[in-house]
Amino acid sequence: MAACDTCIVRNRAICAGLTGDELAVLNTLGRRRNLEPGESLIWEGDESVLVANVIEGVLKLSSSTEDGREQIVGVVYPADFIGRPFAGAAGHSVTALTAARVCVFARADFDRFASEHPGLEHKLLERTLGELDRTRKWMVLLSRKSAREKVATFLLEMSDRLVEGGCETPSEASLRRFELPFSRQQVADVLGLTIETVSRQMTMLKRDGVIELPTRRSVEIIDRTALEDIAG
Repeated sequence: MAACDTCIVRNRAICAGLTGDELAVLNTLGRRRNLEPGESLIWEGDESVLVANVIEGVLKLSSSTEDGREQIVGVVYPADFIGRPFAGAAGHSVTALTAARVCVFARADFDRFASEHPGLEHKLLERTLGELDRTRKWMVLLSRKSAREKVATFLLEMSDRLVEGGCETPSEASLRRFELPFSRQQVADVLGLTIETVSRQMTMLKRDGVIELPTRRSVEIIDRTALEDIAG
C-alpha cells in the first residue's frame, strides 16, 4: 500500500485530521483495491466485514425490492467513506459505476483503530450527519419535486460532486461540462421516474438552451442560473 500522505484524497477523506504517526499505523491496516465497472465491493445483507475510502471513481449504493428490482439509494465519490463500522450487517450493496480505486480496511481492524482515536470517530460522526442531511434533501426531491425539478437538481448535484471529486480548485469550464457515470435508465431509477420522462426532460432543457448534450453521457451546463431556478 502506498503511503497515506501521498493519497490524492488525503486532505478530504476521514483520515485528514490524523497525525503522521497515526497515519503510519492506519497505513499498515489498509490496502488499495481496483474495481471495474459493475464490480461489487459490499453486498446487501452480508456481514459487514470491510469499510473503505474512495480514492478514484464513482460507486452506487443500492438495495433490492421484494420483487428483485434494484433501487439506487445513493452515490459515492472520491474522498467519501463506504461501509458500516461498528455494525453487524451491510444495509446496501456497493458497486462501481466507473473504474474505481478504494482503500479497504477490515472492519474489525478499523473499528479498533477508530475507538482508539477520537478524532477519527469525530470525523465519522460528521460524515454520518452529512449523509443524513443529504438523505433528507433527497426525500424532499423524490416526494415533492416535479420531474423537471428532479432532473435539474440531479444535474446540479452531479456537476458539483463530480468536479469536487476530481480536483481541489474546479474551473468554470469543468463545472459546466461533465460525464455522467449513469445510464438514462439508472438516472430514472435514482429519481423515481421512467426512462422516457428523463429523456424528455433532458431534451426540453436542451431545447430551452439550459444545457447541451454533446454525447449520450456528456452534459454541458449552458445557463447554470436558469438550471438552479428550475431545480427550485
